[in-house]
Amino acid sequence: MTNFKHLLIFFLIALSTFSASAEEKPYKDIGEYRVFYSSFNSSFILPEIASIYSIARGKDKGLVTIAITKSDQIGGKKAFVSGTATNMLQQQQKLSFIEIKEGEATYYLAPFEYYNEDFLTFKIEIMTEPNKPSLLVSFQNKFYYEK
Repeated sequence: MTNFKHLLIFFLIALSTFSASAEEKPYKDIGEYRVFYSSFNSSFILPEIASIYSIARGKDKGLVTIAITKSDQIGGKKAFVSGTATNMLQQQQKLSFIEIKEGEATYYLAPFEYYNEDFLTFKIEIMTEPNKPSLLVSFQNKFYYEK
């Protein structure tokens, strides 16, 4: 199995397992686009995969994943993705996304740090095309230190 396939499996697990609540879908439909999002502890990524993509693993480190598709297409769409993670004390981290591309699949990862039992609000801005309005996605998740 290729390294990408390992990472893709973790991305798909994250989308299905780690949404903010059981009732919430791990995506948001915005016009003609569907934006998939998730956030999870970076320890779910295998060490060898983390090394390939320079992902820091640790009990207080997490990842945000974003993928954008047109509603009628499979695979990810290239975009400019930016955002922030803010805790309950209004301490804000700027998210620096990296693009992961394999074949027709494109998605974005950004690392962040958290404290035990930290409740974070993620605000993500996605620009799919120049001179068009950005897509905005906001979601929340609570994080715990991995033991």
